[in-house]
Amino acid sequence: MMITSINPATGQEIARFDLHTKDDVEQALSAAAAAQAAWREKDISERVKLLTSIAKVLRANKDRYADMIVREMGKPIVEAEAEIEKCAFNCDFYAEAAPRFLGDEKVEANASESLVVFDPLGVVLAIMPWNYPFWQFFRFAAPAFAAGNGSILKHANNVPECALACEEIVREAGAPEGLFKTLLIDHKLIEGMINDDRIAAVTLTGSTEVGAIVAGQAGKALKKQVLELGGSDPFIVLEDADIDEAAKVAVKARFTNVGQSCINAKRFIVVDSIADRFVEAFVKGVKELKVGDPTERDTKIGPMARGNLRDTLHEQVERTVTAGGKLLTGGKPAEGPGFFYLPTVLDNVEPGMAAACEETFGPAAAIIRVKNEDEAIKLANSIEFGLGSAIWSKNITRARKLARRIEAGAVFINGMVASDPRLPFGGIKKSGYGRELGSFGIREFVNIKTVWIGPAKS
Repeated sequence: MMITSINPATGQEIARFDLHTKDDVEQALSAAAAAQAAWREKDISERVKLLTSIAKVLRANKDRYADMIVREMGKPIVEAEAEIEKCAFNCDFYAEAAPRFLGDEKVEANASESLVVFDPLGVVLAIMPWNYPFWQFFRFAAPAFAAGNGSILKHANNVPECALACEEIVREAGAPEGLFKTLLIDHKLIEGMINDDRIAAVTLTGSTEVGAIVAGQAGKALKKQVLELGGSDPFIVLEDADIDEAAKVAVKARFTNVGQSCINAKRFIVVDSIADRFVEAFVKGVKELKVGDPTERDTKIGPMARGNLRDTLHEQVERTVTAGGKLLTGGKPAEGPGFFYLPTVLDNVEPGMAAACEETFGPAAAIIRVKNEDEAIKLANSIEFGLGSAIWSKNITRARKLARRIEAGAVFINGMVASDPRLPFGGIKKSGYGRELGSFGIREFVNIKTVWIGPAKS
């Protein structure tokens, strides 16, 4: 069997790749288990040197890897370059911070000495998506390697070049043979890997539907999981917000990565009294976005990653308009080759419409008008997702209080939701569970072990 890499800007085939077999999976599992057993014994000061080396490899080959992202999933080139740099920054961050995050912690108890220590779990199966083909992997891998774990990557089948490049980078950086392996496999082999004793845990970034399947398989096998799933992030604009700045950031928040991110703002919940002003400024900014060749540096909207994704988005837009949403701009595929969709704004969207309650994974924004902050918060919390959120208000005291009422893994006040290696990242409800990044992320795939040293205190 084979998988095919398609250039979404042209619809043309890039290359074909043979799938790995069950024998390949067996060899990878055996090699990873052996390599990780030795890797865990190295002092963390030695392990983090791998992260520093990975960062150097990424930066030295940034142009090639960024071109690969553009070619396989259509991300505009400037954003692709930023993705590679972010991966390198993440590695540098954990190279410095991991020894501090994983240092032994002394605890006062009834022992002569009590410690909490952090041991690696083993080999982690990473199931990763196509939308940030390098970042999604290295976001997980840097802290996992630093903690003493190994990994096997099952990447999305539409980015095989990027998937294999991840392995190339780790190998070139000097990782022990077998510690990390990319497997191009049919999804039917995943459950068997999860059940294998050589896999200690699973991390997945993807859809809520796939997350539920993998969670069920991992739960049945009693394996630790971290799930980062779908989102329909609210972007709340209150009457005392800086309207022009909010609208400017809103354009970027919705249309970065061609709108194909779980933390893109998707529902723009705007108080009635300033809604017309916000919508006018927002639509003006959207119409200024250049749609076209993602290799050109001034392009803001490249193609969507696959034709079926574009079809799904268009169907959601059409259902919203049929239900009473008002189309202000866009609303249809672009003419010509490739999987382009015109940046779209829908106004007068009501709760229950497709764009208000489903994850719209592409360049389409929903404007939902509300009377006041209470209605805004209620609406923000009304759906099944809880990943990111944003609140815009000049009254920071007010915004801080409202942030406590938002049901989400992150609230950004007067800013755009983004992941940052220094801060924990993840969601609640059907957006998943567990955390990546920060000190919390590196402790997801460790054994938090108590060490009690006697004699007991009298």
